Amino acid sequence: MLRILLLVIVVAALVILVPRLMSRSAMPAAGTDAPNFTLPSQEGTPVSLKDYRGKWVVLYFYPKDQTPGCSREAHNFQVDQPKYAEHNAVVLGVSVDSVDSHKKFCTKEGLNFKLLADTSHQVTDSYGSLTNLGLVKFAARHTFLIDPVGKIAKVYSSVDPARHSAEVLAQLDELEKTTAATR
Repeated sequence: MLRILLLVIVVAALVILVPRLMSRSAMPAAGTDAPNFTLPSQEGTPVSLKDYRGKWVVLYFYPKDQTPGCSREAHNFQVDQPKYAEHNAVVLGVSVDSVDSHKKFCTKEGLNFKLLADTSHQVTDSYGSLTNLGLVKFAARHTFLIDPVGKIAKVYSSVDPARHSAEVLAQLDELEKTTAATR
């Protein structure tokens, strides 16, 4: 009897949790227009994707400020800022944390690129990166490399925070070589 009750509880939990875990919107695909947005940065100033036309944009979504994986990923993006500048690229981080949380994170980690607060979850959802665990919602670790005209050039749906910045820089090198060869 106890086994049946336990089985019923497990099945009920799966029926409730699995759809919530799978409730993400579809990720925009490479070659499509990047969904536009305006979100506040850690300084509280609005940042729009359209402000960066003419530049490559590394739009990365991450789960939570001041956690080990997110700190490592942000630190690597920070260290590589001169390399991104050489590629005419900017890095924008997005999570569902608040402006104040981002400000503290940037201060603690010495970050000088923009972290954007998506407290309404709308932008994170429009990029198919919102993970819903019942009452807790957070951004999945995804990255979108957006070209200078606003099209998604590459989607990273599986990210290793320790190697990701180097991976994106290698992709930028490759894309720039391909673009130069077709001119």
